[in-house]
Amino acid sequence: MGKRIGMEVGIAAAEAVGLCNIDVAAVYPITPQSHIAEHLSDIVHDGRIDAEFITVESEHSSISACAGASATGARVYTATSSQGLMYMHEVLPIVSAMRLPVVMGNANRAIAGPLNIWNDHSDIMNQRDCGWIVMHAENGQEVIDMTIQSFKIAEHADVMLPTVVNMDGFQLTHMIEPLEFPTQAEVNKFLPDRVPYATLHPDKPVSMGCFNMPEIFTETMKVKDSVLINSKKTIIKIWNEWGKQFGRNYKPVETYKTKGAETLILTVGSMGETASVAVDELKKAGKSVGLVKLRLWRPFPLEELRAAIKGCKTLIVMDRSVTFGGIGGPVATEIKSLIFHDKDRPRIVNYLMGLGGRDVTVEDFITMVERAAKKKDETYEFYGVRE
Repeated sequence: MGKRIGMEVGIAAAEAVGLCNIDVAAVYPITPQSHIAEHLSDIVHDGRIDAEFITVESEHSSISACAGASATGARVYTATSSQGLMYMHEVLPIVSAMRLPVVMGNANRAIAGPLNIWNDHSDIMNQRDCGWIVMHAENGQEVIDMTIQSFKIAEHADVMLPTVVNMDGFQLTHMIEPLEFPTQAEVNKFLPDRVPYATLHPDKPVSMGCFNMPEIFTETMKVKDSVLINSKKTIIKIWNEWGKQFGRNYKPVETYKTKGAETLILTVGSMGETASVAVDELKKAGKSVGLVKLRLWRPFPLEELRAAIKGCKTLIVMDRSVTFGGIGGPVATEIKSLIFHDKDRPRIVNYLMGLGGRDVTVEDFITMVERAAKKKDETYEFYGVRE
């Protein structure tokens, strides 16, 4: 095990990018992502890495610059949050359709309105169908590891898709944690140079992102869907390679004390650590409760999630985003669809919680489990609403 360093997670994300031999970064600062942009620009300015940092006037420009740079064969990084990610929305599906392996760090933050700068998952959930690989980190160490992993995943010949690493705003980005960094030599061993399939160059013109007539558009969309689904095999393979080299293992769905548990809590992101303490307390009180943590959001890990929840009677899904006018949060809705035809499917209880940065404590998780046991229906609930 390497030496641990106390560092703010947003700064650590930039340091991890600096280890990846990037060629271009185009980042527009926005709270709570700004420290990533600022520190990464310092790394480039100080000559610690041989890369270009493009100062852009907006997030739309930053993702557009990344697309162009990636199309030339460069290794490219950007970062954003909330309204910035919304501003990128027009370009995000184009980047995935062109199979450009851009890596992005997203500091999750509630989207307006009303204006709110604190954490929830409404920004990334609104980009669900953009064709990107989407991962969620639980702590600062995972931010470092998954950032480095993402370049290898995105650039793999069987994938060639953009990838976003989500880190909860403030609750992760601004926390100082004891973190372990791989050495440059270790990263070089793990992460090979990028070998692009095709590149834009004035000497050898090629076409990328061409116009599609109705006669071929459906086929194009099917290929895009298939590539994203099939990327899971490579993601798992690369996570396994990481585990062998560094001793920290990653899975699309992770579990904590789920064996024989009748009730399972399902979380996404940093809330998992708080929920694990609640599970410990509930276990001490004789409750049959376990925890499931969803790490990979896209491609959705169907088989892994089914296996994780098999045998439980109640699944409590914690959503940090609202699907307005729908039938619950986006994660719960996805899971309900997955298990709809399963004969032994668990009862789903869905809480919309931690919205806009509201604290969710160990005691809150315990309360939600206790209330879920008394619920007679599967409707969703906004947890903690003041009467």
